[in-house]
Amino acid sequence: MTHLSDYEIAQQVEPQPITQIAAKLGIDAESIECYGKYKAKLPLDLIDLKKVKNAKLVLVTALSPTPPGEGKTTVSIGLTDGLARVGKKVCAVLREPSLGPVFGMKGGATGGGHAQVIPMEDINLHFTGDFSALEKANNLLAALVDNHLHWRQGGPDLDPRTVVWKRCMDMNDRSLRQMVVGLGGKTGGVPREAGFNITAASEVMAILCLANDPQDLKERLGAIYIGDTYDKKPVYARDLGAVGGMAVLLKDAIKPNLVQTLEGNPAILHGGPFANIAQGTNSVLATRMGLSLADYVVTEAGFGADLGAEKFIDIKCRNAGLSPSAIVIVATIRALKYHGGMALSELTNPGLTYLEQGLPNLEKHLENCALYGVPTVVAINVFPTDSAEEIAFLTRWAQTQGQRIALCEGWAHGGSGCEDLARHVVDAADACAGPCQFLYELDQPIGKKIEALAKQVYGADGVQYQAPAVAMMKRIEELGLAHLPICIAKTQYSFSDDPSKLGRPRDFQITVRDIELAAGAGFIVVITGTMLRMPGLPKKPAALAMDIDPEGKITGLF
Repeated sequence: MTHLSDYEIAQQVEPQPITQIAAKLGIDAESIECYGKYKAKLPLDLIDLKKVKNAKLVLVTALSPTPPGEGKTTVSIGLTDGLARVGKKVCAVLREPSLGPVFGMKGGATGGGHAQVIPMEDINLHFTGDFSALEKANNLLAALVDNHLHWRQGGPDLDPRTVVWKRCMDMNDRSLRQMVVGLGGKTGGVPREAGFNITAASEVMAILCLANDPQDLKERLGAIYIGDTYDKKPVYARDLGAVGGMAVLLKDAIKPNLVQTLEGNPAILHGGPFANIAQGTNSVLATRMGLSLADYVVTEAGFGADLGAEKFIDIKCRNAGLSPSAIVIVATIRALKYHGGMALSELTNPGLTYLEQGLPNLEKHLENCALYGVPTVVAINVFPTDSAEEIAFLTRWAQTQGQRIALCEGWAHGGSGCEDLARHVVDAADACAGPCQFLYELDQPIGKKIEALAKQVYGADGVQYQAPAVAMMKRIEELGLAHLPICIAKTQYSFSDDPSKLGRPRDFQITVRDIELAAGAGFIVVITGTMLRMPGLPKKPAALAMDIDPEGKITGLF
């Protein structure tokens, strides 16, 4: 096994020109918009909805994440290379990394070891500028809102106390969560409370990732809820004339990006909403693009299956008419031991008892995926510290459950370490009996939809609502938007809303602190526990270990 950093491994590979990668998908060089030699934008006219229905979509999700990480993106990329090795025409369709986690806790987010997408340093940093464009479109609307309040010349009589639209920035910065803007006298605007979201949590990000086409994008941008007038009438972005300018800023960002794996297989990256506070998956356009160009598409949904997979199906698939043919649940020995009560500092040591005690977490995720009616495969993402005894124990457990299970050694061996997983995925996809099932009906009351997720997916006994949530629920009903799907913002570390409750907690309530309306994106954001839409940096941010030398070599971007 290698001891090189991800960056060093990536630098040892000579990337293929992006025109050659496009050719593997049947795209001629004149059809792509190159960003240098190894990145390109794909035109939307490559999407063929007839072909979309014939390709197989494979969703990669995971058990409840732990601080060391489970390697879901690494597995997705390794599986893509593995499927190519067993003779399938395949394309990975993944999210773009956010600079917040890259410089915060995670470091790079392009896979790891010998299962990466490249050019990893470009992708992890500014890539093709999509996040910047999203940020500017979001903040243009914020500027237009405050400009409207300042001049008060025509248009809706917007009450500044009701404005819910926030600015955004693609960086973890807790000091921007809450603030007062408009100070400085008459020339400084109208003073009001405001704040920032991280770009990945912006509704503009959600809109880009759920839009079906450029016209749908504009309609969704226009439907963004800003606040109310003094006589309680809703104000939307279209009422302020913001749609055209925002759409102009997104003219290139709406196009998916083409890159490649270390083994030269196509990978489409587009959008990057977080799954603990948004829908957590790449764009509808990118997924349709992949399904138009390949026979198998490997995609992923953020964090555990209780968040990413649920939103992938109940929000994205419902919205776009998609359905996965197979679900891969990534599990690690160390994560299961952590959920079984083993100390974080001890996870590299053998611990069969802790492993067995952690199995209920995986078991619950498998039960949840069964609700969707989609075949599952457990992928054991192997780490060097995993003992043969632990691997054998987990394998036997899965087999006694009648569950497909395979080792994934993509980090160490690339596609060759994922061929067995690839075969299991092909078998599971072939066994898929029909489209996925949703966990609630849209015409149910908001509270019933929240309760369905809390009880079925999280295992909660019930739901408690704080006053702001009750008030906003009533307002959404008054606006005639109670039919929208639910997007729960919840800690990723637990089925409950308390990150300290590991494993499979029981006898708990979900507390809904607040509710936000994402009318443009087309869902209702339900904020539980202490979730925030602007993260903060950890005590030792990943940024502190990063540097670049005079020759341009980067260190610390793992």
